[in-house]
Amino acid sequence: MDLLETFPQPPASALIKYYESEEYISHTDDKKGLLAGLYQIVKKWSLRNKTSLIFKQNSGIGSLLDVGAGTGEFLKVARSKGWKVQGMEPSSKAAILAKAKDLELKNSLSDFKGEQFDVVTLWHVLEHIPDLEETINKLSSLVKLNGTLIIAVPNFKSFDASHYGKFWAAYDVPRHLWHFSKLAIEKLFRENFELERIEPMIFDSFYVSLLSEKYKSGNKFSIRAFWIGLKSNFSAKRSKEYSSHIYCLRKTK
Repeated sequence: MDLLETFPQPPASALIKYYESEEYISHTDDKKGLLAGLYQIVKKWSLRNKTSLIFKQNSGIGSLLDVGAGTGEFLKVARSKGWKVQGMEPSSKAAILAKAKDLELKNSLSDFKGEQFDVVTLWHVLEHIPDLEETINKLSSLVKLNGTLIIAVPNFKSFDASHYGKFWAAYDVPRHLWHFSKLAIEKLFRENFELERIEPMIFDSFYVSLLSEKYKSGNKFSIRAFWIGLKSNFSAKRSKEYSSHIYCLRKTK
């Protein structure tokens, strides 16, 4: 199978409490605790790579929309490099933290109706969206012709996913409603986009393995998790199936 779906999908009203959890660190700038500290360290490295990637995919500095912008860290870095940025974030908690960085995030994709951007990004966001087909259509309308759509999602065909099975943290049920493979992304977007590049997110295997070991054994820290993360990346050198991928898609029509 190319695409997996969490079933049944809980109503949005029931999902809210899972995003309000103190352990959901992507909606905070918290550095307390081992996992949160590691997350923030890797995030700094990742932000540089993300910014570099949008320059690779665009002939010059232009307009950028980040969907699911969280606390606005990526937009802040992109803005410092000259990009004209906007963001969408449904979490009021995260949006307040972004506002402190002088970023006014909108609540819905519908708030950008009639606008188009050179680059639209979704960093580990697409797996959270219930109305997948409708969202893909909206994303298509938001990207300029020859513009770039960049999507990062976990890969359920990775070694760490296979190793941990139901304990694989990137399944993250019920927050993650969809689970993607490379072929799924290509099929879902091929009507209006051409898949130009797939980049690995090599640190994801380590972070996901740490969380997976915690879910499986209850241990907050495990040396074994680093071994599995390393093994996953070595396996992916042959299989090209990393823990997470970044997909760069060009709007062709």
